[in-house]
Amino acid sequence: MAGLELSDEIKMTKDTRLENIRNIGIIAHIDAGKTTTTERILYFAGKLYKIGTVDEGTAVMDWMPQEQERGITITSAATTCFWKDKNINIIDTPGHVDFTVEVERSLKVLDGAVIVLCAVGGVQPQSETVWRQADKYHVPRIAFINKMDRTGADFYHVVGQMRERLLTNPVPLQIPIGAEGDYLGVIDLITMKAIIYKGDEGKSGFDVADIPEELKEKANHYRHNLIEKLGEADEVIMEKYIHEKEISPNELQEATRRATIGGKIIPIFCGASAKNKGIQPLLDAIVDYLPCPLDIPPIKGTDPDSGDEITRQTSVDESLTSLVFKIVSDPFVGRLSYARIYSGVLKPSEHVYNSRKGKEERIGKILKMHANKQEIVDMARAGDIVALVGLKDTTTGETICKEDHPIMIESIHFPEPVISMAIEPKTKADQEKLGMALNKLCDEDPTFRVKYDKETGQTIISGMGELHLEIIIDRMFREFSVAASVDKPQVAYKETITKTSRAVGKFIQQSGGRGQYGHVVLDVAPGQKGTGVVFESKIIGGAIPREFISSVKEGVIEAAQSGCVAGYPVDDVDVKLVDGSFHEVDSSDLAFHMAGILGFNDGMKNGSAVLLEPIMNLEVITPDNYMGDVIGDLSSRRVKIESIDDRGNTKVIKGLAPLSEMFGYATNLRSLTQGRASYTMEPSFYQEVPRNLSEKIIETSGRSKLRK
Repeated sequence: MAGLELSDEIKMTKDTRLENIRNIGIIAHIDAGKTTTTERILYFAGKLYKIGTVDEGTAVMDWMPQEQERGITITSAATTCFWKDKNINIIDTPGHVDFTVEVERSLKVLDGAVIVLCAVGGVQPQSETVWRQADKYHVPRIAFINKMDRTGADFYHVVGQMRERLLTNPVPLQIPIGAEGDYLGVIDLITMKAIIYKGDEGKSGFDVADIPEELKEKANHYRHNLIEKLGEADEVIMEKYIHEKEISPNELQEATRRATIGGKIIPIFCGASAKNKGIQPLLDAIVDYLPCPLDIPPIKGTDPDSGDEITRQTSVDESLTSLVFKIVSDPFVGRLSYARIYSGVLKPSEHVYNSRKGKEERIGKILKMHANKQEIVDMARAGDIVALVGLKDTTTGETICKEDHPIMIESIHFPEPVISMAIEPKTKADQEKLGMALNKLCDEDPTFRVKYDKETGQTIISGMGELHLEIIIDRMFREFSVAASVDKPQVAYKETITKTSRAVGKFIQQSGGRGQYGHVVLDVAPGQKGTGVVFESKIIGGAIPREFISSVKEGVIEAAQSGCVAGYPVDDVDVKLVDGSFHEVDSSDLAFHMAGILGFNDGMKNGSAVLLEPIMNLEVITPDNYMGDVIGDLSSRRVKIESIDDRGNTKVIKGLAPLSEMFGYATNLRSLTQGRASYTMEPSFYQEVPRNLSEKIIETSGRSKLRK
């Protein structure tokens, strides 16, 4: 009976409950003020009674010791709060490019996002990266231009940058009253009222007043712009605009919500989070304009057995569909699996099905997270984001569902690591703990890779940058008590070919009794950038039996793990199996696997193989008087300067930098500019290494397979 009552209660409240949920992410470039903004949101929503700061290391959302010491966000932190009876689930994401995986997996499961932009720095490199990530998952967004109280703040310049650099349609719903030290508040273009913040710190709230006389013309201009933009996106507003009918604030608000969820406009708000200004209107905007789970399209997946597409509505009446998007090792409860529930209901002690691995798992506890603090709940329903205890085999990007109604949601794509280090435990006791620590860290972070190099006997760890690996090593010491020493960073080079070649792979062994026979002919050609190694069979007429073709492919993929120039992985190569032969008795999977390896290696040697190196997008911000020294240093590092722009009294230098030349650059830049310059760097593409440098890399690698 109790079960029936609970079921009825779920069904009765499902629509209003889902309408009242907002699953949002806070995304931005490093130092734009994401964590500070999140901290203020939690304070004004009544979740915190004391405001923490990033600078002092007391921000609730930056709970890791490494975050508190460095003043940056490293891992995405989830929390929940209430505003105007709406339940807002928030994920605060990192801004540093080394931890871009946290943004990627968060955006996969969120319904909406707030992009925070600095009123001084504007649209910066990582702003563009997170914007593209949000575009990939079609996440509706609003923008918050922060730090309006800082010297050099320019609201209108940032709006223009959004239009030019992000190729989007920014529409201010507020315009600032003053800027820098004179920033007083905003004009709300929906209600056409001024919001004036009380006191320097804004904690005392704000007054709603009439628009100052000197700003009325500008306010009317931007309100007219708002109505025009909404008219282009919304037929209701267009109809009233054409016939010059009055449009009420309520109608403008509803049209803005429709246009935002439809991805047609990006509403713009502004404030100064550190001074507590602009937060309440931002909370109103999250509730009013960002989607609830019912506003986004139903989740789509495939039937793991038939491959047919399946659609699941956002409802508790549907069968369970949930995506695990993050794994965390918790010192108290063990392995935590963060999951978004798209449909159905999940309860503790239930058995669930991992559709990717075909395994049954059992849920232990269900937790609501507040940064690193936990609250046990008795169920999770469609629309919720929760942490699950008890999933032993499920990893990031895998779907959990019911075995009698299986579904597999498309997994999350993660970028390849660009930097490697050799790691060695300091003592025998550390050696035993090292493997366990590395396994747990790999489980948590899909961009962190570990492999054992048989030739050198070293354990190689790979990641997204120097800071990424530095944090990993620090965590091994603090969380797992593993003391380890590391070699200097190594670049993750790749290999490819520059011309097409025909290759032959023959594996023939005869040693009395049954032998081995495999013979393949391959066309090996340069592929499209970013495609990896693509294998295709063109065998017709049964030259090679169908059952051996998969073995040839496996051999090719295995050979591509270590190329013929210096033993680095092969990228962007197309391999076509065009001919071959077999023996009725001696042919086997092993023989064709080996023939695939030999044929691929032959194709690489004949295809003029070259080394590729990762090239980074670089942006350096330096005071004018140091520009000559900075550019001279960049030129010595093979950096190709693409543009030099003015930003206030600083210069912004943009260029393309080979990663191998940029190790230790932070220290060098500090000494060149007395600590006054800063830089950001993110992976862009791979490019052929100049021949003179290539020869040095091949010599030092000691792993060349070419025998001239």
